Amino acid sequence: MTTRRSTLPTVRLMRELIKAAPGWYLANVLLWTTIWVIPVIPALITQRFFDDLDTVGFNPATLIAMLLGYGAARLAVMFIAMWNDVHFMFRAGSTLRRNMLERIFALPGSQSVKEASGEIISRFREDVEHVEEATSMTVDLVGTALFGTVAALVLTSIDAQMTLLVFAPLLFMVVVAERAGTRIRRYRNAARESTEQITGALGEMYGAVQSIKVAGVEEPMIRHFKKLNDERRKMMVRDKVLTAGLESVFWNTLSIGTGLILIFAADNLGRPNGLTVGEFALFVFFLDYVTDAGWFLGAFIARLKQAGVSFERMHGLMHSDDPFMLVSKKELHLTGEMPEFTTPAHDAHLDELKVSGLTFHYPGTANGIEDVNLTLERGSFTVVTGRIGSGKTTLLRSILGLVSTDSGTVSWNGETIADPDDFFVPPRSAYTPQVPTLFSMTMRENLLLGRNEEDVELHEAIRSAALDRDVDHMPDGLDTLVGPLGMRLSGGQVQRTAAARMFVRDPELLVFDDLSSALDVDTEKTLWERLFSEHAESTALVVSHRRPALQRADQIIVLDGGRVVARGKLHDLLATSPEFRNLWETEAEGNGNGSMVKTAGASGE
Repeated sequence: MTTRRSTLPTVRLMRELIKAAPGWYLANVLLWTTIWVIPVIPALITQRFFDDLDTVGFNPATLIAMLLGYGAARLAVMFIAMWNDVHFMFRAGSTLRRNMLERIFALPGSQSVKEASGEIISRFREDVEHVEEATSMTVDLVGTALFGTVAALVLTSIDAQMTLLVFAPLLFMVVVAERAGTRIRRYRNAARESTEQITGALGEMYGAVQSIKVAGVEEPMIRHFKKLNDERRKMMVRDKVLTAGLESVFWNTLSIGTGLILIFAADNLGRPNGLTVGEFALFVFFLDYVTDAGWFLGAFIARLKQAGVSFERMHGLMHSDDPFMLVSKKELHLTGEMPEFTTPAHDAHLDELKVSGLTFHYPGTANGIEDVNLTLERGSFTVVTGRIGSGKTTLLRSILGLVSTDSGTVSWNGETIADPDDFFVPPRSAYTPQVPTLFSMTMRENLLLGRNEEDVELHEAIRSAALDRDVDHMPDGLDTLVGPLGMRLSGGQVQRTAAARMFVRDPELLVFDDLSSALDVDTEKTLWERLFSEHAESTALVVSHRRPALQRADQIIVLDGGRVVARGKLHDLLATSPEFRNLWETEAEGNGNGSMVKTAGASGE
């Protein structure tokens, strides 16, 4: 397991992140600096008390009262500071999460996230928390710097040699923490990667419970999980041991230094030109706070190294050359009314969709599509068909902007679409991919996905997708939980649920990728009949190998090797296209299980 050294400017990134909540950060600086510096006051009072025991009115009771008042004031400031710090860290973390999520949504859909789910969860959770913590600790850095300056000036005025002994352990800890930085980074990265593997494996196993049970591989999967968990345990222990070891070195160094200072100070106590009792008390008083400051300084350097790892990992998730996109200030809408969702300001009505010279190849491969041209008229039903790997799914993704095409244009009513990934959204279009995604919510929530039920024709959409009988037989109707990824539903029900979700949005352009592959003949026939009768004005672009779809098509596009090799109506293609005729005959021979049945995005689909 190798780790590349971070080249990101960690300190500059943290400085930009602070701008996400500058008021909260400045309040943090003021409050925590007060907490660090305020001990100077009781220290000077203590010195004065022991040096002027005969001062009228200045007795032990007075000293105790003053110290109690100081303690109460410090606790009050600390409470306010902690409350403020929580708000600052929440805003900093929310900024990081918002920017990562926004970037993921801004990237072409099928290229936006290449990392496993476990990696993504870890970056949104642990990595954000580590950057929050390191950024928050910078306010303590300001406080310790100011406290150290004041303490050094006060103590140097008494005894410069002893002052040097007081601050020497701090310099030692800085050197140790800096020298351990590379190892801290390597161990922390290894621990994060092993955690990601565990999270990803859990997600995959939960999503494939039925496949695991059918294959009878429960024991091998458990052994695999145990192996991953053992690896994570080793990495986490190594990381924790290093962190605990460094903290032990810091504390022991300070304890030894404190002992030497006390011995040296006690030896000078009472000697001519030596320390007075008050000055000795002052040194003893400051030692505890200098010890805390020293431990904090070493811990902050270690956290800074860990934050560098986290910045690197989060930046990698965004697939951008600009690391400052991660920390740019954005409106978080944490208070007040949420802004209303608005659809893009563009005419949603579709008269003609035209694709010209569209070309895309998957990076490093020859798979994809080449110079595709097609036109969809309003209300038409176009079917794209071809062998496995011919580029059917890739064509849909390229039109919808889910991949960054190499060349070509897509126009809507004669107007070229500059950003198809932002453009092809409801109410203009809706898309159901090969494997639709459902969420672990109720059927109703999966169909609405945040929309107001009063504003949509929910039951009409369910009927159009030929899902009405299925919903009637569900135990709780529309309030039935479908399970993770819709695992409580059949494959056909998942596909029709996704179709109903499209119909709820009443789009002008309906894009289906092999929608009917898991449907029986009667259900598929019902679905297409209702689509044509209830959505006659909608334009449909469909990937399918099935005869019912091909028979109803106004236009069939035949792909082979990523190129359009034939186009036309069913009877014309049967008469003129050997490639289509072979596909048609194969479909008949296989009863829907032949070479036209499956699609394979990874192989160029």
